[in-house]
Amino acid sequence: MSTGHVELARAQQERWDSAYARRPQLHGPEPSAAAHRAAERFGAAGIDDVLELGAGHGRDALFLARQGFSVHATDFSETALDQLRHEAQREGLDDRVTAALHDVRDPLPPADATVNAVFANLLLNMAFSASELRSLVSEIHRVLCPGGVFVYAVWSTQDACSQHWKQLDDGLSVHDGFVGRFFDEDLVRELAEPWQLDELTPYDEGRRVLWRVALSKQ
Repeated sequence: MSTGHVELARAQQERWDSAYARRPQLHGPEPSAAAHRAAERFGAAGIDDVLELGAGHGRDALFLARQGFSVHATDFSETALDQLRHEAQREGLDDRVTAALHDVRDPLPPADATVNAVFANLLLNMAFSASELRSLVSEIHRVLCPGGVFVYAVWSTQDACSQHWKQLDDGLSVHDGFVGRFFDEDLVRELAEPWQLDELTPYDEGRRVLWRVALSKQ
């Protein structure tokens, strides 16, 4: 990873940690639309355990646990994970939810082909270089069992907000200090090349326009 990318990653981690500290439940208590769809897909596949990447304060992890899934949630913000752990304990879900600090720029902890399902809501939008993004998707492919499912959601380039973010290098944009990437269909399909692409659906959530993507490891 280049020095510039290291500095960007560190700055973004600090910014997100501060945001969670200032506003507990930063994204609200309600689960995302993507989590609802993921629960349906995982349940239909007979999956009962999920690795969530970029879980934040846990609104989706807790929702999945309420649906009966065992969830291992990771994020790079200890502040967010503390909020997740507290809420899981308050709801009596701490037997179904574990939380661990992890930056997905590093290799994922699970061994090869040991995970049945991976879920990530908006994680892939974050401040990853193009090479980091491809490495992350490759790592997810590595840890999934054959037939395993990866469901994710990302901001679309059709989202009007994309026009108000300042363009940076490598396809990234910045707004109010937060750096991210908007996805067009070509990028989604490029990242899906080693996979079976089961779903590629544009949808609206609030004022945002997103892609919902489901991939299976063949």
